[in-house]
Amino acid sequence: MLTVVLECQDQEAELAQTLSVLVAGAVEGIVSDVVVLDHGSRDGTSRVADAAGCRFYSQWDINDIVRSARGEWLLFVEPGARPQAGWIDEIAEYIALNKLPARFTASRGYRRPFFQRIGRAAPPLELGLLMPKGQALAVAKSGMRLAEFAQGQKPRKLSSELIPAWVARAAR
Repeated sequence: MLTVVLECQDQEAELAQTLSVLVAGAVEGIVSDVVVLDHGSRDGTSRVADAAGCRFYSQWDINDIVRSARGEWLLFVEPGARPQAGWIDEIAEYIALNKLPARFTASRGYRRPFFQRIGRAAPPLELGLLMPKGQALAVAKSGMRLAEFAQGQKPRKLSSELIPAWVARAAR
């Protein structure tokens, strides 16, 4: 049902954190495959992806990746992001009833300090992006990065929370 796509560069620890949460989705049958797109990592990113059974690409074209996705929906997330309790059931229900993109709600337990939030544009995939495969195919262009999928989208908001990737980076 769902293909998860992550874009990495030297983010071994963050990738492991995200993949550990996605295991439950695979066990429940909602996550059909995970694709890791690498930008020349020199750490153990490829080993983590391989151990978790992910498809790992160091050279790729986004059109080919989207076409080869096993799921009819794609979930783009940053390495280190972790969906919280209830995400599996909510995504399954959302996919069954909707055709529009969606994103998670920011975790109430992990917020940037007040002055860091003012005037700061959030990274496009900070809250992930859930998108139908057909729509992703229409948007995909050669050389495109995952964050560009979020441009121009008006995603709905899921009630499930996501701990953003910046939390994992800050813990390094």
